[in-house]
Amino acid sequence: MEGVVAVAVHTEGLNGFPQECKQAEDLTNGHSKCTAILNGLNPGNGIKDNGNLNGNPYLKSVPISALKQNGLLQSLAAGGNQTKTEEVSLEVERAQEEWDALESIQPVLAEDLTPSPLISFNEALQHFQTTDLGDLLKNIQPTIRRTGLAAITHFLFGPPRLHKDLVEERDLVFAIAQCSLDNGQSVHMRVLQTIYRKLTCTRADCPRFGPHWENVGFQGSDPATDLRGTGFLGLMHTLYFVMDPEILPLAREIYKLSQHPVQNFPFCVMSINMTRIALHALREEVLSKECNRRQQVVAVLNDFYVATFLHLYQLWKSQQKTISDSGHVLKEVELFAKKNPKQILKRLEGYLKERRAGTGHRTSPDTLSHSNPSPGDTGSQAGSQGGKEGKEMNFTGVCELPPEMEGEARLI
Repeated sequence: MEGVVAVAVHTEGLNGFPQECKQAEDLTNGHSKCTAILNGLNPGNGIKDNGNLNGNPYLKSVPISALKQNGLLQSLAAGGNQTKTEEVSLEVERAQEEWDALESIQPVLAEDLTPSPLISFNEALQHFQTTDLGDLLKNIQPTIRRTGLAAITHFLFGPPRLHKDLVEERDLVFAIAQCSLDNGQSVHMRVLQTIYRKLTCTRADCPRFGPHWENVGFQGSDPATDLRGTGFLGLMHTLYFVMDPEILPLAREIYKLSQHPVQNFPFCVMSINMTRIALHALREEVLSKECNRRQQVVAVLNDFYVATFLHLYQLWKSQQKTISDSGHVLKEVELFAKKNPKQILKRLEGYLKERRAGTGHRTSPDTLSHSNPSPGDTGSQAGSQGGKEGKEMNFTGVCELPPEMEGEARLI
């Protein structure tokens, strides 16, 4: 005669509480019976018996042979803690359906890992020449507004007016200076990646955001925050600096100095300050005579930017300036560059001529400043000997703009 086994089954009871069945011995009949306990209550206390064992529909006497067939005994023998329920919960079923619905993971293709192509200055410039910048052109201020005696003095004794054939090119420059960095523009992203890769000599692209931008002299994890004073023109000038093969060695010399343990400075932020100075010079018509002579605006502005950066490099290195001197140095460089545009461009021309002749190693850029120092160099050199510890601080241009130009070319 087959024995009868009482199985304790855990099911959902009333009000969501577990319903527990416990085995109890019926001493009167000598047979083993199961008494269901619902939430700690005996089913006899107000629970109707529907003909099942002790009125419990969830607990039944099952023959041993049936247990052998459905595998329940095997699971109990393997470990009573891992009892397999007959029904899978809805959550598990739903999770399984979602998992089955997932697409298989595709391997990353080799071409997806290839870096974006470098972009030249001319290609980036062509992008802006063929882009509708009408809204930006409405907000530009290409010249200083002068009234009264100042306007008369400027007309009689000031620099010549820009040729009308060059006005459109000049206005394009100021429109680019109003353009912000757009993550959705592939040209913008290529410019950013080209600057990083040329300065760091790496081949792979870098993430759009991250502390790695501080390695090339931005002030934070997003280069866009440093472009508020010059717009995209700040990146265009840096791109020109690193993509022109003739001036790239100078760019790398300056970048190397920017990494100096004591004389360090943020390279890209300093470059943006040079762009700001060049914009001021163009707006104040300091460069109009040279632009008229060469019948170009963009090329003259690029050379003036590089020449100003060269002048700053000479002063910074020869006089052992540090970041604590940055405000004074920037003001001094701006005043000298705008007062002597022809001289500063001649100095750049001489530097490039020596490099072309293969004699650049004899006259390093920093030695040129000794033969033609800028005004106030002696006093500033003596005043900069203190505070050489190179403590960290935010790099900020201190050259204030005239009131009518506030908000357009200020670096914060």
